[in-house]
Amino acid sequence: MKLDLILAGVGGQGILSIAAIIARAALQRGLRLKQSEVHGMAQRGGAVQAHLRLSDQPIHSDMIPLGAADLILAVEPLEALRYLPYLKADGWLIANSRTFENITNYPPIDELLAAIRALPHQVLFDADALAVDHGTRQAMNIALLGAAAPFLGLPEESLHAAIRAQFGRKGEAIVAGNLAVFTAGRELARRLTAR
Repeated sequence: MKLDLILAGVGGQGILSIAAIIARAALQRGLRLKQSEVHGMAQRGGAVQAHLRLSDQPIHSDMIPLGAADLILAVEPLEALRYLPYLKADGWLIANSRTFENITNYPPIDELLAAIRALPHQVLFDADALAVDHGTRQAMNIALLGAAAPFLGLPEESLHAAIRAQFGRKGEAIVAGNLAVFTAGRELARRLTAR
């Protein structure tokens, strides 16, 4: 098993929580892991990205080369497009359609979404709305994690356990809300991709 994954977004959108959950689930399954993060001006709405490499064999670098990512998970559409050069030709892009317009020359949203929809392997949806529909807007990142779940090669019970571990200190209601949003994201991706 080998998976090269790039997580992309803006500070405060939960990229590092997604990385921690995937890493925990992978380690629980006995996989090897390398991770690299760039926080930038994260606290001021700047870009945040993480390279996450999982394998049952030794991993020699924590950085994913151009054209080698199996999956890009982006919590913001402009950030999704920023990392497309890293995606394999048959790789998948899982992206939020809701923008975080933190620059004055933010491109027209219709153009961004059209560029994402033109990709052969993509799941694009309003993760914020899905999270709100299932009781907690703060779980937008977990909706995207759920949508990525069919492509991660990790058992669902490992991802559930990792979500419980990540949010357990916040109480059972928070855990249950995140699990519900995760499931809704996963089911949406399965419907959209027939996976």
